[in-house]
Amino acid sequence: MEQITVNHITLTGALASAPEYSHSNHGRRFYSFYLEVARLSGAIDRLQILASEELLASTCVTEGEALTVEGQIRSFNNRAPHGRKLIISVLAETIAVTDGPHANQVILQGVICKEPVFRRTPLGREICDVMLAVNRPYHRADYLPCILWGRCAQEVSDYPVGTVLSITGRLQSREYLKVIDGAAEQRTAYEISAVTARIDTE
Repeated sequence: MEQITVNHITLTGALASAPEYSHSNHGRRFYSFYLEVARLSGAIDRLQILASEELLASTCVTEGEALTVEGQIRSFNNRAPHGRKLIISVLAETIAVTDGPHANQVILQGVICKEPVFRRTPLGREICDVMLAVNRPYHRADYLPCILWGRCAQEVSDYPVGTVLSITGRLQSREYLKVIDGAAEQRTAYEISAVTARIDTE
C-alpha cells in the first residue's frame, strides 16, 4: 500500500538574501536563499529556502521583498568534521510576491522514531522533544525535530516509538552555543514548534 505523505508548510516573510546556487539533482539546478519570518512576539525566524531554477525564473524577486512560499520541509544529514549535523530547509513548490502579513504554518504527519524526551525549563514549563520520520516519495523520509509544550508535551512523552503523530505548528530557528575543543561556536537549530498534536489511528 502506498504511504501517505503529509508535509506542508506555508511561509510569508521578507527575502533576506539573494538566491545562490546550491546543488543539482537529476539534471535540475537548485538555489538557496533565506526568508525572515516575524513571530507575534517580534522575534524573527531566519529560514532556509531551496527553489528550482525554473521556479525562480518564473518569479521576479528582490531582497527585502515580501514573499509567500509553499512547499515541504526537508532534512539532510551533513557529515561535518565534528560529527553529523541535521540540515533543515524548505523545498519550495510555489513562490509569490505578496503584501500580506507574515505567516508560518506547518502541517505534518509522521512516525515517532526516537524515544520522546520530556523535560522542564528553569521556570517549570513542560517541554517534550520528538523526532518525526515523515514520509517522502520513493520510500524516503525526512527526519524532523519537533518540540511540544505544556499538557501536549506531557501526553506525547508517553507515546512509544512507532506512534503515528499528526501535528500543526510553525518552523522556527533558535540560536545556541556549542563548545568544540574548548571554544564556543554560535550555531542555529531548526525545529517545528507544535501547536496541536494527535495520534492518527487511520
